[in-house]
Amino acid sequence: MRQIAVAVVMILANALGLGPALAPAQASSDKETLFVVVTSPEPQTQGMAMVLSIQAVRQGAEVEMLLCGPGGDLALKDAPQTVLKPRGATPQGMLMQLIEMGVQPQVCALYLPNSGKTAADLIAGVGVAKPPAIAAGLLKDDTRLFTF
Repeated sequence: MRQIAVAVVMILANALGLGPALAPAQASSDKETLFVVVTSPEPQTQGMAMVLSIQAVRQGAEVEMLLCGPGGDLALKDAPQTVLKPRGATPQGMLMQLIEMGVQPQVCALYLPNSGKTAADLIAGVGVAKPPAIAAGLLKDDTRLFTF
């Protein structure tokens, strides 16, 4: 059934001229993928999303991260910082650690136009998601989805 769904998405994407945008995300990898979606405004929840993502990378997983709504605020240069115990780290500081580890977080496509911000307001290493690529990543067989 999943193969049929992927085929339907690919056919529709090709019909809409989006096929090449999907191709890179469909590539198979030996690593398991953890797809993390952060929407919570709560610093502890955001922090736990970052902690688990860091651990997943350290254990060999590929982490893809989508920051939406209040979760997108983590990616702003002027984001408020809440220091979390016991390590004295902030959610944004851990996000930056993930970027240094090779993770490429993205704010959802609706975040910037609806927050009055631009890509220039984002910290280095954070991009803007393209829905066809995100959908393709979610459809990969080895993807586990976590939402915070």
